[in-house]
Amino acid sequence: MWDFARYGVLAVAALTVTTGVTSAQTPEGYYKNKIVQINIAGTAGGGIDVGARILARYLGKYLPGNPQVLAQNMPGAGGVRVLEYLYAQAPKDGTWIGAFASGPLLDPLIGPRRPSYGIADFVALGATDKDNGLCTTWHTSPVKTLDDAKKREVTVAGTGAGSATDTEPLVLNEVLGTKFRVITGYLGTQETALALERGEVDGRCAFGFASIKPSKPDWLRENKLNILVQLGLEPEAGAKGAPMALDLADTPDKKAMIRVMATPRGLGRPYLGPPGMHPERVAEMRKAWMLAFADKDLRAEFAKSNGGDEPQETSGETMQKMLDSIQATPINVRDRLRVLLNP
Repeated sequence: MWDFARYGVLAVAALTVTTGVTSAQTPEGYYKNKIVQINIAGTAGGGIDVGARILARYLGKYLPGNPQVLAQNMPGAGGVRVLEYLYAQAPKDGTWIGAFASGPLLDPLIGPRRPSYGIADFVALGATDKDNGLCTTWHTSPVKTLDDAKKREVTVAGTGAGSATDTEPLVLNEVLGTKFRVITGYLGTQETALALERGEVDGRCAFGFASIKPSKPDWLRENKLNILVQLGLEPEAGAKGAPMALDLADTPDKKAMIRVMATPRGLGRPYLGPPGMHPERVAEMRKAWMLAFADKDLRAEFAKSNGGDEPQETSGETMQKMLDSIQATPINVRDRLRVLLNP
């Protein structure tokens, strides 16, 4: 369980120690003798968790001063819990960052709370995958195809209001006429996986392909999932020819809705820093992040955990532009999605 009191004390202490020097560089490097914390917006064993723990073993090597890097799970609300923590409580001195699924990237835009911040206010550090969302059912479910999902109710496991698992099925219902019903409240990937295996739900929609491969490779190998439709900007080669939702949308507004939802899929497993990081810290962290993902040992370790696929990293600079594009979504599309997703 996350110990806010203990880590809150550490955070205050770290901020106190670094007050007045966050923009300065010591001869040994700014991060010398510091601890960098990666907050993982998911549960142990999921794809986000596995990738963040690999990164934690390499990131400090490339930061000036070679700090210790720790990874800590902080599940809840589909990742929005970590997003809010980064915004309101995390130190802005470059020592706390968040590892996410892509769903929370849309929460400030179309979530129910209308927060005072936008997703482009956060510091984009990079993303490790170009993911594709797959709407799936368990192999024993009577729902085998997209047409089946239009004819009968399909229960799907969700992880929280801001998560893609909760928002994407509702958008597909609007655009394609499917009948997905979200059963929400599961903590993360492993819990939704158990729900499928136990028959508590028919499936999960949308299931990140990058999450399935490292956490449940046997599901793909043994054909334990029916893939109904893909929600992304580009088709996933491993999705066995399942149709693309973007191709099936039959009006400009519907295509715009799908595109808004699919854009974060190009930023699979994004990493964010809190608003207000000093530009020097941002530059150092982005550089170290990319150098870590260029490390042959990290790439080999990542591939071993990811079904043989190496990371498809996006730089922090490119990711920041994509966050800007999300925040610039037209008002009419944004409002329609907010009404749809927050009845």
